[in-house]
Amino acid sequence: MAKNHTRYIFSMGELKRKDNSIMFKNEKGNFYIPIEDTRELYCFNEVSFNTKFLDFISRAGITLHLFNYYGNYSGTFYPKENLISGNLTIKQSYTFMENRLTIAKSIVLAIGKNIHEVLYHYYRHGSKELKPYLDWLKKEMPNLLDKELKIEQIMFIEGQIWHRFYDSFKHFLPEDFVLNKRVKRPPDNPINALVSFGNTLLYTKTISAIYKTHLNQSISFLHSPREGRFSLSLDLSEAFKPIIVFKTIFDLVGRKQLQVSKHFDKSLNYALLNESGKKIFIDAFETRINETFMHKKLKRKVSYKHCLKLDGYKLIKYILEDKEFTPFLLKEKQ
Repeated sequence: MAKNHTRYIFSMGELKRKDNSIMFKNEKGNFYIPIEDTRELYCFNEVSFNTKFLDFISRAGITLHLFNYYGNYSGTFYPKENLISGNLTIKQSYTFMENRLTIAKSIVLAIGKNIHEVLYHYYRHGSKELKPYLDWLKKEMPNLLDKELKIEQIMFIEGQIWHRFYDSFKHFLPEDFVLNKRVKRPPDNPINALVSFGNTLLYTKTISAIYKTHLNQSISFLHSPREGRFSLSLDLSEAFKPIIVFKTIFDLVGRKQLQVSKHFDKSLNYALLNESGKKIFIDAFETRINETFMHKKLKRKVSYKHCLKLDGYKLIKYILEDKEFTPFLLKEKQ
C-alpha cells in the first residue's frame, strides 16, 4: 500500500468484490483494501478479476492501471466519464487545428526550463562541467523556439533538449548509471529501466488527473493524436518529468538506495528493476509527487500531483478563454 489513495499490488492473485470492500487473494491469504480511501490501483503482476469487480470499482470512481511482469504498461481501466463536455471537446479540437504550435512550444519551453532548474542544483553542488548545458538551456533553447516552426521542428528541438540532458548525467551520476543512449522498449541498461518505469508511472498519474477535468484525453498538441493511447497525458506529463521522475532517480542513485547489483534483474542484463527495486522506486516516487509547497498564485500549499490537474485547468482556460497556457515551472512554483 502507498499513501494518498494509491495501492500497489506486486503479487500474482485475484481481485474481487467482497461485501463493500476490495479483496486481493493470493497464496498467502486474503487482503482487504478499503474502498472509501482508494482512488487508484496499480497491478504489477498477473492479476485476475471479473466484470463484477470492474463494475464495483467503476461505481466507486477507482482507476485501475495494469502492467505486465516486465513492468511495461499494458493499459488503464477507468470509470465511465462523468465529466464529459461536448462543447469543450469541439473547442479543444478547434484549438488543435488553430493553435497547436503555440501550445506545443509552451510545453517544450517548460521542459527546458525545468531541466535547467534540476541541473542547476547539481551545478551549485560542485558539478561545474554542467555550465555549457545550463547556458544552452537558458540562452539558445528559448531562441530556437522563438520562431515560426512546424510541429516536426518543435519536436526536433524537444529531442535536442532531452539528448543534452541525458548526456549531462555523466557529470554527476555513478558510472553504472550513465546513459549511453535512450532505449525504451525494452530498456537495455539500469538508467533506461528507471527512466522508462518512472515515465510510465507519471503518465498513468496524468491520465488519472485529466480524468478529473472535462478535457478529451485523445486530443493532444505536442504529441500527435493517435488511436490507442491517451496522448494528452503524454503532453501534460512532459514538463513534470524532470521534477518528479528524474529527481526521484537522481536522489535514489545518489544516496545509493538503488544499486545495480541489488535492485535490477541480473538474468535480463540488469535492464529491468526487480521487485524490491520497484518498491523502493515507487515509495520515493510517491513521496516526491505528493510533496507539497506554497503555490505562488494560489497562496496555499499544493502537491506536485495536484499541479498535474491544475495544468489541465490551465489548458481549459486557454481553450475557452484564450488565457496564456504556461505549464508548471519549478522555478516559479506555479
